[in-house]
Amino acid sequence: MPTRVPTRRPLRRPPAAGSLIAVALAAGLLAAPQSASATDAGDTAIRIHDIQGTTRVSPLAGRQVTDVPGVVTAVRTFGSARGFWFQDTCPDRSPATSEGIFVFTGSTTPAVAVGDDVLVSATVGEYYPGGETAGLQSVTQLTKASWTVRSSGNALPAAFRLRASSLPDRYAPDAHGGSIEQLPLRPDSYALDRYESLEGMRVSVEDAPVVGATSSHKDLWVTADPRHNRTERGGALYGSYRDPNGGRVKVTSLIPFAQRPFPVANVGDALTGTTAGPLDYDNFGGYTLQATELGTLADRGLKRETTRKQKDGELAVATYNVENLSPKTPQAKFDRLAAALVTNLASPDVVALEEVQDDNGTTDDGVVEAGQTLRKLTDAIKAAGGPAYEWRQISPVNDQDGGQPGGNIRTAFLFNPARVSFVDTPGGDSGTAVKAVREGDQAALSASPGRIEPADAAWTNSRKPLAGQFSFRGERVFVVANHFNSKGGDQGLDSRFQAPARTSEVQRTQQAKLVNTFVKQLLATDKHANVIVAGDLNDYQFSPALTTLTADGVLTDLVDRLPRKERYGYVFQGNSQVLDHMLTSRHVRSVDYDIVHINAEFADQASDHDPQVLRWKP
Repeated sequence: MPTRVPTRRPLRRPPAAGSLIAVALAAGLLAAPQSASATDAGDTAIRIHDIQGTTRVSPLAGRQVTDVPGVVTAVRTFGSARGFWFQDTCPDRSPATSEGIFVFTGSTTPAVAVGDDVLVSATVGEYYPGGETAGLQSVTQLTKASWTVRSSGNALPAAFRLRASSLPDRYAPDAHGGSIEQLPLRPDSYALDRYESLEGMRVSVEDAPVVGATSSHKDLWVTADPRHNRTERGGALYGSYRDPNGGRVKVTSLIPFAQRPFPVANVGDALTGTTAGPLDYDNFGGYTLQATELGTLADRGLKRETTRKQKDGELAVATYNVENLSPKTPQAKFDRLAAALVTNLASPDVVALEEVQDDNGTTDDGVVEAGQTLRKLTDAIKAAGGPAYEWRQISPVNDQDGGQPGGNIRTAFLFNPARVSFVDTPGGDSGTAVKAVREGDQAALSASPGRIEPADAAWTNSRKPLAGQFSFRGERVFVVANHFNSKGGDQGLDSRFQAPARTSEVQRTQQAKLVNTFVKQLLATDKHANVIVAGDLNDYQFSPALTTLTADGVLTDLVDRLPRKERYGYVFQGNSQVLDHMLTSRHVRSVDYDIVHINAEFADQASDHDPQVLRWKP
């Protein structure tokens, strides 16, 4: 388990009745005791709301508490973070103080049952999921605990219902990038404060729409605010940094799977009836409803989309992140990717692929070629009834382009030689920068395929864009396949630092500037040049990176041409969002563009990204 970090700090507002010790400590009227119990303040015992306090960190962190009363509401009997939640049945009047708390027992299953009335003696601590440096919030909990069961079979406190009316529109207080731990909780003003004020307490959702499909870890995401930013297919649209969709809650289960299998849900499905349990917090999504009661799955019948086939005079270009594809990948995935390219994408003429690994996958032995990977994919496409695609790519320098260690992921082109020609111009390699050159009165590439500024520091530990020159019905078309650096290292939406830092976007913005400059060079050579920039840019249409990429109007981000409810192709923590993009230069007009939803909204995925396709008639 990550280190548990005790934190000592005073209360910022007068606590409710029953918190006399915390008041005295905050005022400096008492020396720090080794333990806190009924004997410390006459007849006033320490209760859970005294431990939780009115901020994110307990005023009693690091101290011993004795005979804290409550009723056991849930027990976690598996894993290395076992323990139980218990809740006070006599709450105070403050909406900021939680009445529930988790008792951590490590790998030992606690000898308690739901409904037991207990007195708990323990050490108060603050646990930071992922470690304190991860930037997430802490969980107030009790450790090194002993307890007495006074009675069993008691009724549980009513669950607090999460719904639109109980969740403020504003998500979190703005500390200008600083920590919000020192701020008094305002649960009627901020959704993040509302959740924190319920930490450890029983909460519920009713008839909750699923906005994040069931993962391999047996969790899913629902929303308690189903009308807010709803997508065309039932998800929650992430459309700006200002609104992270505060109604999203992750759901896991404390019910043994043998007794109640975890529901396999897609976006747009629903958990009908009541889903209830204690509100937890972890580093894989933040606030989590640990269900002791699961609603019934209602299958809304979400279907995978199929785009139309391009007409004879239309050029179809697609982008698809195939998620760490190598010869070691099971054949079933190759077959699914192939079927999607042939059927759902209608066999595009050109495909920009991302996350193509080398010929032995994550074995880190210096192999960088990817011919076997691409051969296996193109063979599967042909077996699925598709065209005999050819490919072009440039192998990276070993271990220099990020991704899974040893995998040497890169971008690559597939193209159908029966409909489009690739213009092979020698000179492209892992270290040589491609340039725009003039051939007569038209633009051309100094190397095709070629990589854009591969030696620039902006591409450190990241994929270098691959530029290729194609010919379609006599028209030159320049396609740039991209995979910008990931969001690794960014602070989460639910971080204790607000607004959260997005440090990774600095590098993506630098990468975007280089691609923008390259496109400008092509257009300076020929203002009518047909340029298509595509791929996994790992950023949103409203981000600084995309603003930089489209600067001076040299490129148009096609996602902005879609109806707002359709602007997504990736789902992360219940947010439907845009990471993949297709952009076009000015001369590429009247484009038909489609994000083809076949993966991101489904529990059964061939990739975590939805592919995209554009059709254009020169």
